[in-house]
Amino acid sequence: MADQIGMLFFKEKQAKLLLALASSPKEWYISDLAKTTNVTYIHTSRFISRCEESGIVKVERHGKVKGLTLTDKGVEIASTIQNLIEKLNKKENPEQTKI
Repeated sequence: MADQIGMLFFKEKQAKLLLALASSPKEWYISDLAKTTNVTYIHTSRFISRCEESGIVKVERHGKVKGLTLTDKGVEIASTIQNLIEKLNKKENPEQTKI
């Protein structure tokens, strides 16, 4: 239930992909990212292409595979998403809500 509240404002698959990229400073590959997040390869690939165009993800080609890392802009966006999800999932103390 908590994850559902956190994803209220985001598309779940895209948020999962960005947060996974941010979770480790290693270079990711599309296939590894897709498997880790349980998102299809084609959906992951298309999303990464859009992120690259927007300057969120840096893609480096290594032969046939693409290495992925978040740019500074991507790190900031992922951090903002994570902070918002945490705030949405945080339970308020009933005492604090009294006026």
